[in-house]
Amino acid sequence: MKTLTERQKTLLLLIVRDYIDSAQPIGSKRLVEHYHLELSPATIRNEMAALTELGYLHQPHTSAGRVPSEDGYRYFVSEMMHNAQLPETVQRTISHQFHQSRPDMEQWMTLAASILASQSQGVSVVTAPHVEQAKYKHVELISTQGRQVLMVLVMIGGDVRQQILTLAEPVSQERLSQTATRLNGLLAGLTIDAIASLTARPDPLDQDILLLILQDLRNLASQVSGEIYTDGLTNVLNDPEFSDSDEARRALKIFEERSTLQGLLAKTTTNSNIGGLQVLIGGEGEWDDLRRCSMVIARYGVPGMATGTLGVLGPMRMSYARTIPTVRYVAGLLSDLVNDTIVSG
Repeated sequence: MKTLTERQKTLLLLIVRDYIDSAQPIGSKRLVEHYHLELSPATIRNEMAALTELGYLHQPHTSAGRVPSEDGYRYFVSEMMHNAQLPETVQRTISHQFHQSRPDMEQWMTLAASILASQSQGVSVVTAPHVEQAKYKHVELISTQGRQVLMVLVMIGGDVRQQILTLAEPVSQERLSQTATRLNGLLAGLTIDAIASLTARPDPLDQDILLLILQDLRNLASQVSGEIYTDGLTNVLNDPEFSDSDEARRALKIFEERSTLQGLLAKTTTNSNIGGLQVLIGGEGEWDDLRRCSMVIARYGVPGMATGTLGVLGPMRMSYARTIPTVRYVAGLLSDLVNDTIVSG
């Protein structure tokens, strides 16, 4: 970013903070009166003109004050990214909500989306943790009718796959149970690669079921992400930036097109660390529908085992000081829950 003097840095941060609160262009007189600055309005106007020339501010109308540009917001975020803290009382409240809920992944995802939306007053998105390295736990084989068998495959972490198999000939429940017992003893805790390396089984039924198990595990591993949970879609409609319904519709369209949303989340978090934050401002020139928005996104989970993504979308004027630590804190809580249930469990 372009080099600023200490005075310009101070004024820029004040202007961005004030505009976030007021949604009104900020003038020199307001800065002097509101923050009791020991600078004349004329000096401040000169500095605001310099910040505009540098690309950190822009002037909506000739006689109006200034508003932050995308670079202005980026500077603001870079300055406060590591310093913004969620009040301890809020942390305790959020933590209590999670620990009072049932130990159920779907309920945790729904709760995380609700908390992010209410705390940020934006639109939240949470993806269920995706098992990066699927591991076998056990299989059940249940005779239904004739040659049909229900196969229930359970992976470490709780993923369950069910499918109806049609065998070449009817098989008794006793033999199906014996096959399941043998495979459970052979495969428990193994990864896809380990299962694929096993030599052929002498029993044809064992071999057929083993190949179906391997296929299910590969299908699970190929998924881009887990189920997507959202909340707070009406929050965006209340922001002045989206009084034009077309702008709001463009911003929210990405939540309707799940493949686009998954692509955005994957592209922005694939190489980021667990708990690391990404802040997208104005769509970063890549997502035109988000040109008037910002997104704060983080990964959670356990690297190499199971990870997911969570984030908040709002106007570029969102409260970064509140949203960033909220996203960071909820990501940390979900990482702990994933570790306890999927990895340790």
